[in-house]
Amino acid sequence: MFLFSMIMGTLISISSYSWMGMWLGLEINLLSIIPLMSNTKNQMASEAAMKYFITQTLASMILLFSLIAMSLYMNYIIFYNSLSIIFMSALFMKMGAAPFHFWFPEIMEGLSWFNSYIMLTWQKIAPMTLISYSSFNNLNYLSLIVIFSSMISGIMGMNQTNMRKILAYSSINHISWMLTSMLFFETIWIYYFIIYAIISFNIIVILNKLNIFYMSQLFSMINNYPIIKFFFMLNFMSLGGLPPFLGFLPKWLTIQILIKMELFSLSLIIIIMTLITLFFYMRIITLGMIMNTDYNISMKNNYMQQFNNIYLINFIVLMSLLLITIMFNM
Repeated sequence: MFLFSMIMGTLISISSYSWMGMWLGLEINLLSIIPLMSNTKNQMASEAAMKYFITQTLASMILLFSLIAMSLYMNYIIFYNSLSIIFMSALFMKMGAAPFHFWFPEIMEGLSWFNSYIMLTWQKIAPMTLISYSSFNNLNYLSLIVIFSSMISGIMGMNQTNMRKILAYSSINHISWMLTSMLFFETIWIYYFIIYAIISFNIIVILNKLNIFYMSQLFSMINNYPIIKFFFMLNFMSLGGLPPFLGFLPKWLTIQILIKMELFSLSLIIIIMTLITLFFYMRIITLGMIMNTDYNISMKNNYMQQFNNIYLINFIVLMSLLLITIMFNM
């Protein structure tokens, strides 16, 4: 029931005609996800739910204040512009874009993999859509947020060993790419989001199946499954945006737009900062390669049954860049 009302809250928010309806949708979404987060008996989950509620309530208050003030000061352009910056800041805080990201990795640390996936993907849809409705007023401010998000995610993610925190900082980096693609083109961020959600799903399914939360667990557990280990590494390469894989496609389209619009400095900053995030993905991959694969033959039947579906999904997703480029050229 709560999952259904969470989905409904997002749909109300992105399809409402008024800003008030949008705010209402965000509130329904927030009140629905709190019971989902604190569903487990884990104390960390309850703490994460409390932190999430406080930060989201603060963002909602700022959002409502800015909406009311904007309706009052619509004729005063100076007030209106500064209030629209406050309005966008509240939305950035809701989705965890830097420098309003302080709550996001802390909350991710206390969640189950299912709730983590909701936080990384579904909870981004409503704020992202609302920013795409209102971003044309403040392109300079949006560019600043993009630079902050790419820099902070790269630098802060380097010393992490918690897999949920690594994915949280990775998510902040992908937010910067989505916001960049949103600057000039309405639809590319949607392609980006769908591809990011698919790749994250592949990674989180493997981590959830093997019950892995830290890098030390990753190498002791995943060594028993050589093919899964291989797919897991390729998914991280795809998440980093390396060319043969699907994750390269939205980055390719975004860079093409930035170069067409002659925003060379912005494209250079986000590419360099994404290389830092790629560095900590590659650290996971190389450590996995160095570790010996201790494949126990007695586990083979159980292993094949457990991961049968994952093989097919991973293969399709990793190789679909070739199919998509063919489709685009047809």
